[in-house]
Amino acid sequence: MAIKSVSIRIEEEMLKKIGYIADYEGRSVNSQILVLIRENIKVFEIENGEIDGNISPEINVKLSRK
Repeated sequence: MAIKSVSIRIEEEMLKKIGYIADYEGRSVNSQILVLIRENIKVFEIENGEIDGNISPEINVKLSRK
């Protein structure tokens, strides 16, 4: 699996808070964000069905709700 880099814009206060949580959990900010993303994907797939792994990440299309 290829690792991609993503840049995000985030409010300073939010970054400080996620940094605090990451430190508390013994993780880097990057690792903490990955944990949150994985949890969000898991919840989404439980509620909406598994996301097809063949979808190209270059396609940024909001699917219609079921």
